[in-house]
Amino acid sequence: MSLGRMPLANGFLTADQFEDEYFFELEPAFCASWGMFQIIEQPPPESMFHREYSFFTRTSQHMVRHFSDLGETVRREFLQGDDPFVVEIGSNDGALLEGFAQAGIRHLGVDPSANVAAIAERSEVRTLVDFFNQPTAAMIADEHGQADAILAANVMAHIADLHEAAEGVARLLKRQGVLIFEAVSLGDMIQRSAYDLIYDEHVYTFSTRVVAGIFADHGLELIDVTPLPTHGGSMRYVLVHKGRRPVSTAVAEQLAAEEAQGLHLPETYDRFRKKCETMRDRLLSILEDIKQQGRRVAGYGASAKSTTVLNYCGIGPELIEFISDTTPIKQGKYSPGMHIPIRPHADFMAAYPDFALLFAWNHKQEIMAKEPDFMNSGGRWITFFPEVEVF
Repeated sequence: MSLGRMPLANGFLTADQFEDEYFFELEPAFCASWGMFQIIEQPPPESMFHREYSFFTRTSQHMVRHFSDLGETVRREFLQGDDPFVVEIGSNDGALLEGFAQAGIRHLGVDPSANVAAIAERSEVRTLVDFFNQPTAAMIADEHGQADAILAANVMAHIADLHEAAEGVARLLKRQGVLIFEAVSLGDMIQRSAYDLIYDEHVYTFSTRVVAGIFADHGLELIDVTPLPTHGGSMRYVLVHKGRRPVSTAVAEQLAAEEAQGLHLPETYDRFRKKCETMRDRLLSILEDIKQQGRRVAGYGASAKSTTVLNYCGIGPELIEFISDTTPIKQGKYSPGMHIPIRPHADFMAAYPDFALLFAWNHKQEIMAKEPDFMNSGGRWITFFPEVEVF
C-alpha cells in the first residue's frame, strides 16, 4: 500500500522553506511471518526529532491527566524498594515524569528534542537530550544505576531498530524491574481504518504478538496488556526479565482476540487499503461540494496525523482556508506538503467557518466541550473516523 508522496508529519514550515521541503514515499507493509505492520522507508531520525520539535504533550489536558494516572499506578505497584529510579524513553515536555519529580523519586527523561526537554527541565524533570539506544542505556546504568521502571509513552513505535532498543532496555532494567510502554493498537487502527496514524514517526504499529516476539529475543517477557482509549485505541504493555513475575491471563486473551480479528492474515490489510481509499474519496467529495456552495471550511488541530490526511487525500488551501491550532510554535507557519496556513485559535473564534474538519479526532470529547459557541453559531463538524460524517 502507498499513501503517496509525503512530507515530515511535524514539519510545519515557513513560506521560504517550501522549495526545499523534504518528501518521501509513505508505504506501509505487512510481514506475514512476524505479523509486523510497518512503513518501509523512514526519514532520518534527526530530521524528525530536533530542537524545533512541534509536539508538546501538555497541550492536551486529557493526556496530562492520563499520564498523571499512569505515574500513580507505577509508583503504587512497581516502586516498592528503597531509592527507586525511573527512566522514560521519549520524555517530551516532562508531563509523565513530573509526578515522580514532585514525589522526590530519582528519575531521568531521555529525549532527542532540545526544545521540549527545556520545557521539562523547567518543571524540574531531569532530562538527557539524546536518542535512546544501547550506548545511551549503558551510560545511564553506569552513572545512575539500573532502573526499577522504564517507561515509554507513544514512542517505542518511533524507534527503527527495535532490537537495539530492546537490548538497551535489558541492559538498563533491574532484575525485578518493569518496562511499561504504550502504543497505538494495530487492531484498533485496522478496525477504524485510521490511516492517519501512519506517518513518518510511526515506523511500527504493534500487535501483542509482535511485542511478545521481539522482546522475547532479548530475554524480556510480556506479562500484561491493558487496552486504552488514548489515540483512538492504544495498548499498554508490561514486560520484565523472563520468569521474574507471573504472566496475566490478559496476554493470552489479547492474543486470541487479535487472531480472531485476523491480524495475522494478509487479506485483512488488503481490506484496510480498500476502506482507506473509499474514505479518502468520500472526504474529498464532501469538501469539494462545500466549496461549490461557496461556504468556508477550516481545519481544527494541526496534528501530525493531519499531514497524512491532507497529503493522501490531496486537500490544499483551495478547500481548507486555514487550520486552527493552539501550539505557538506552529502558528504563522504552513502545513507540511499542502501548505495550508496555521492560525491561532483566536482566529477561529473571531469569524467561525461554516464547517470545521476535525483532525484531532482522538480528542473529540475534549474539543466538543470546548467549542459550544461554534456549534451554537450553526457551525458543523466534519470527521473521518471511523466513518466520514458531517454533523
